[in-house]
Amino acid sequence: MARGSNSPRQPLSVKKPAKVAKTSATTGKPAAPKARKTSKTYGLKPSQRAAPVAKSPKTKAEKQRVAAVVLERLKAEYPDAHCELDHTNAFELLCATILSAQCTDVRVNMVTPALFKAYPTAEALSVARLEDVEEIVRTTGFFRAKAKSLVGMANRLVDKHDGEVPRTIAELVPLPGVGRKTANVILGNAFDINEGIVVDTHVQRLARRLGLTREPDPIGIEQELMPLFPQADWALLSHLLIWHGRRTCFARKPECARCVVHEVCPSAGVAE
Repeated sequence: MARGSNSPRQPLSVKKPAKVAKTSATTGKPAAPKARKTSKTYGLKPSQRAAPVAKSPKTKAEKQRVAAVVLERLKAEYPDAHCELDHTNAFELLCATILSAQCTDVRVNMVTPALFKAYPTAEALSVARLEDVEEIVRTTGFFRAKAKSLVGMANRLVDKHDGEVPRTIAELVPLPGVGRKTANVILGNAFDINEGIVVDTHVQRLARRLGLTREPDPIGIEQELMPLFPQADWALLSHLLIWHGRRTCFARKPECARCVVHEVCPSAGVAE
């Protein structure tokens, strides 16, 4: 027998009332959804997954306390920390930093003497044959792209900056092969200008293991690190973290037992 034969039929579907869009208090028009800044927003690929930690500092004050200990102890541990790319001037450092992408500093330092001898200035490099530059930088990987960036960078220096390396991020970033990280390397090491923090793979790894950030991309990490450290130490901080990452806090198996900051590191003993 049909169920409820004498009762009114139910509609086959019930249409839910539409959600009322939020409106702007000033214009009265529908408000645009708030954009979330992500790695995609910045135009960068996310870096490696954050290392596991036992716990992380929750407040800015706690992070600043950890940051102060880290800076003090790493300064004592690595009093000679410096940029390990061999150079004698800003132009040479710019060339070496472009070559260092996806390549070790040791390999770059094996290549740059021949490059600098053949092209000691931006003017000389700007008129170089691309094939000749490719042959010199071949062993650094991605040599065609790097050679193109080097010659393009030199041309831009000659055309826009009288052959001199500029001293601002706004002028450095438009150069071929140069991003914010490279610009910070040049400013901090060639001109002693602390406008930002160099965030390479070592700095990314250590900053997350220390619980100072959980940002997934270099720009986000840099923005979180800058308020935690004195601006005068920003360039040195990158070298300290890089040296510690290369000598103790390795990616696969950090040597926590002999780490000078293990007491304040929430990842000590649990980092992969």
